[in-house]
Amino acid sequence: MEPREMTIEGRNAVIEALRAGTPIDKLFILDGCQDGPVATIRREAKKRDVYVKYVSRDRLDQMSVTGKHQGVIAYGASYEYSTVDDILQKAGDKGEDPFVILLDGIEDPHNLGAIIRTANQAGAHGVIIPKDRAAGLTAAVARASAGALNYTPVARVTNLGQCMEDLKKEGLWFVCADVDGDVMYGLNLTGPIGLVIGSEGDGVGRLVKSRCDYVASIPMKGDIDSLNASVAAGIMAYEIVRQRMGLRGS
Repeated sequence: MEPREMTIEGRNAVIEALRAGTPIDKLFILDGCQDGPVATIRREAKKRDVYVKYVSRDRLDQMSVTGKHQGVIAYGASYEYSTVDDILQKAGDKGEDPFVILLDGIEDPHNLGAIIRTANQAGAHGVIIPKDRAAGLTAAVARASAGALNYTPVARVTNLGQCMEDLKKEGLWFVCADVDGDVMYGLNLTGPIGLVIGSEGDGVGRLVKSRCDYVASIPMKGDIDSLNASVAAGIMAYEIVRQRMGLRGS
């Protein structure tokens, strides 16, 4: 059955969904609205750590399916999120060093889906995304993953940098992709590793980059200086695969 993104509109409907524990991916509220029902929605969203974005009425009107949004629209996730512990457990169950892909600011659902697909094929134990300024597990992501979302756990965290610090305590070290880094072929990318991929426009954020042990660049011979984020993730992931398998270039 093809996944569908669930849209919830109207104040009472959103309150009921939040209180029922319905997985909400993102919540959009009319900017400046402060009345009682909206305050309740904000409170319930905060309890459940749901990402809230304040937008204009025109934006809500464009997003609305029913035309009766009452200043509130919620998007439900098509898939359940896993936890970071689930990802580490998967590595432990396989008797393998953890291999995790962390995404900093990937907002395009097709890129996210493609990266999840690559993660599955490259043997990564999971993908970690931030709650803010990032695509969630929508139907478009599920389709772009070509089924990989059924097998590859995706965890969503409030603070990517803090998550990295916690994972360092579990023995992981981190490499991020950046045009100004050292050529990836000269780096040791074996062992418990987290691969950090940033957005096409801004790359990896400064604070996240500062927590990385290595900054790696992909050799490029063309006339432009960047790759699609999902393509960069694939190239870097398979360099990690190559080194893990002990393969050498000719």
